[in-house]
Amino acid sequence: MSISTTPTDAPAADPSAPPRSHPRGGGDLVRRFALPVAWIGLIVLFTVLRPDTFATSANWASMLSTQAVFLILTLGLLIPLTTGDIDLSLAYTLTFSSVLVAVLNVEQGWPIVPAIVVAVLASGCIGLVNGLASTVGRIDPIIVTLGTGTFTFGLTLMIAKQTTISGVSDGLVKWTVEQSVLGIPIEFFYALAATAVLWYVFEFTALGRRMLIVGRGRSVARLSGLRVDRVRIGALVAAALIAGVAGVLYAGTSGSADPTSGPSFLLPAFAGAFLGATAILPGRFNAWGTLIATYFLATGITGLQLMGAAAYVQQLFYGAALVIAVGLSQLASRGSESIAGPQS
Repeated sequence: MSISTTPTDAPAADPSAPPRSHPRGGGDLVRRFALPVAWIGLIVLFTVLRPDTFATSANWASMLSTQAVFLILTLGLLIPLTTGDIDLSLAYTLTFSSVLVAVLNVEQGWPIVPAIVVAVLASGCIGLVNGLASTVGRIDPIIVTLGTGTFTFGLTLMIAKQTTISGVSDGLVKWTVEQSVLGIPIEFFYALAATAVLWYVFEFTALGRRMLIVGRGRSVARLSGLRVDRVRIGALVAAALIAGVAGVLYAGTSGSADPTSGPSFLLPAFAGAFLGATAILPGRFNAWGTLIATYFLATGITGLQLMGAAAYVQQLFYGAALVIAVGLSQLASRGSESIAGPQS
C-alpha cells in the first residue's frame, strides 16, 4: 500500500514544462482556505475563553517554537508521500539523530558540529536502506520502514542505555531556543525557511515535478523517461536527512535526548501531512498547507490543555484529526487532485 498524488497541474510527459495555473473558482477557494479560516476561528474561540493565558505573547512564542520540530519532521514526510511511499521510520530516525548527537557530544566529548554532521549523515543512511530495500528489493515501503524504524528504535535505546542524556552543548541550545527574533525562538524561523524551500522545490523545479509524476503513476513516469527508482530512493534519503536535522533541533530544544520519545512524533506527523493536503492545494501534499495544519492542531491542543483537559486528550485529538484529515483529503481530491495508489 502506498500513497501518491495526481496533480492536475503536472504534465504527464514533460517534467521540465511549467505547471498550469490553478483554478480560482469560488468552490476552489473554499477548499483551499477552509482550514486557515478554521484555524483563525479556533484562535478567536480560545482567545475569548482564555484571554489571560492563551492570548499572550509567551504562550504564542512557546507554541510556535515547540511545534517547529514537528513541522520540520512533517515536511520531510511529505517528500516520500509525494512520490507514493509511506515512511514509518522517520519519527524513530529523529530520535536516533537526537540521541546520537547527545552521545557523541556529552559522553564521547565530540565538538557539537562534527556530532551534528555524523548524526544527520547516519540518518540519511537509514533512508538509503529504506530506498534500496523498497526499489531494488521490491519490498513494500510500509513493511520496510516499519522494520527499519523498529530496528532504529532498538538501536537508539541501546546506545543511550535506555536513559535520557542531558548536557548537550550550550552552543546548540543557544542557536535553537535561546536566540530569538521578535521574541520567538529562532527554531521557528528554521521551520519557516524549510517550508519555503520545500514549497519552491515542489512548485518551481523540475525535480518537484518529477516527484509529482512518479507519485501520480509509476508506469506513466517510466514511459515519460523518468528514473522512477532513483526518484523514490532520493525521496526516502531526503526525508531521512530532514528527520535527522529535526532530531538535532530536538536535542537543542531541551538540551537533552530522550531515547523513548520516537513513537510520540509519528501520529502528529501523519496528521499534519494529511490535514495539510486539504488546504492551499487541496488533494496534494504541500508545504504551506502542512504548516497551517501543524499549527491548527497545536492551537487546538494548547487551547484544550489551558482549559483543563486531561493529558490523554492530545492523543484523542491527533487520532481523530488523522482519520478526519484522510477523509477530507479524499473529498478534496474529487474536486481537484487525487491521493491514490500509484500504478506499478
